[in-house]
Amino acid sequence: MVPLSALWLPILVSAVFVFIASNIMWMALPFWHHRDYGKLPDEKNVLAGLSAAKSGQYMVPSVDWNKMTPEEREEMQRGPMALLLLRNPAQFSMGKSMVLWFLYPVVVSFFVAYLAGHTLPAGTKYLQVFRVVGTAGFLAYGFRSVSDGIWHGKPWKVVFKEMIDGLIYCLLMAGAFGWLWPR
Repeated sequence: MVPLSALWLPILVSAVFVFIASNIMWMALPFWHHRDYGKLPDEKNVLAGLSAAKSGQYMVPSVDWNKMTPEEREEMQRGPMALLLLRNPAQFSMGKSMVLWFLYPVVVSFFVAYLAGHTLPAGTKYLQVFRVVGTAGFLAYGFRSVSDGIWHGKPWKVVFKEMIDGLIYCLLMAGAFGWLWPR
C-alpha cells in the first residue's frame, strides 16, 4: 500500500498533462471538436423565445407522460424534443471554467491514486502501474459522456470522439503515475 501523501506529485503532474492535452484538443485542433455543435435554423427567434427563461436545465416539451392520452403521445412524438442547458444572461467566465476544469482532473487523479495506492505497493513496475491507473482513468474519462448518448441523445459520433479524448487523458495519467510511482 502506498499512502496518498506519497502520490501528490503524480496526481498533480497527471492533472497538468490532462489539462494541457484537453486544451489542445478542444481549442487548438479545430477539426476535432469544432463541429460538435450545430447551429439552429432561425436562431434569432429561438434566442428571443429563451430570453425570459432563467439559467437552468430544461426539457422541451415538458409533459407528464402519465397524464397524456395515446393520441397526445403520438402527436408529441412526431415533433421535436430538446434537452437544453441555458445560461441567461450569456455570461461565461473562461478563467473560472478553466480553473474548474483543472480541478476536475485533479479530483479524478486523486481518486485513481487512492485506488492505485491501495492495490499496488511501492516499487511496482511501470507497466503494472500504467495498466491499473490507465484502466481506472479510462473509466473516469472515457465513459463520462456515454450516458449522455443513451439518455440525452448526444450524437454517438461526439460520444465516440469524447471517448478518444478520454483514452488520451488516461494514457497521459497512466504514464505520469508509472513514471513517478514511489520506488
